[in-house]
Amino acid sequence: MNYRHAFHAGNFADVLKHAVLARVLVHLAAKDAPFRVVDTHAGIGLYDLASEEAGRTQEWRGGIGRLLESPLPSDAAELLRPFLDVIDDVRALHGPLAYPGSPEIARRLTRRQDRVTLVEKHPRDAETLQAAMAGDRRVKVIALDGWTALNAYVPPVEKRGLVLVDPPFEEPGELDRLAVAATKAWTKWPTGTYLLWYPVKDRREVAAFHETVRAGPMRKVLRIEMLVTSGGDPRLFNGSGLLVVNPPWTLERDMAVLLPALSARLRREAAAPFRCDWLTPEG
Repeated sequence: MNYRHAFHAGNFADVLKHAVLARVLVHLAAKDAPFRVVDTHAGIGLYDLASEEAGRTQEWRGGIGRLLESPLPSDAAELLRPFLDVIDDVRALHGPLAYPGSPEIARRLTRRQDRVTLVEKHPRDAETLQAAMAGDRRVKVIALDGWTALNAYVPPVEKRGLVLVDPPFEEPGELDRLAVAATKAWTKWPTGTYLLWYPVKDRREVAAFHETVRAGPMRKVLRIEMLVTSGGDPRLFNGSGLLVVNPPWTLERDMAVLLPALSARLRREAAAPFRCDWLTPEG
């Protein structure tokens, strides 16, 4: 799908992904023990929605633009507050059309004792990310292929942590690759939390990906998915999802509040579905 992220920053898929990421980070930070965040396909960290790339697609208008247009229900607003606070903070520093990528969200929602490892393959993007994170000694930026990093940096020295795998899906077979690579990492670190992002175009391909994960060894996998269309046209970017391995015990409850609120604001068609259910249970 040629997913160069500067063209898609702040779109509906980012809103879902970053809302979930923030909820997981808040849960991890509720305990004193340090944890590690590993972001395998990090991008540049901070995006300008007034840039040429974002302006060419205007996707952010159907994502974060629509989310911020009107007040949310109070329960959803409370759960989104950490994510929205990060947006407010970066806009106070960088202007009203700045948007934080996952590295910036991770940096701002971790503590002094936590560590963040950000991996980006593209040399120029890695340099941009390094500049964005300069001065924060808790954050390490590595110019490396994300799939290689997923194997190399798991498990971390900390016993707790989160691995975000958000590949660009530029090549055929990346859903299969995601299932295989995540399973390999899980066998090395079965107690870590993994966020596995995927686009929804052809729902049959996504269903096959889910069956591959379900048939594998990973347990306790929560499926979070939100479409903005009915999903009937496999040529379209119909929605996105996350498989969350070892999710916080609060996440399913949080998504029961957040998914209806996000869908109501971001869907393009009334029949657009969403779901949060267990792909594989514990045990």
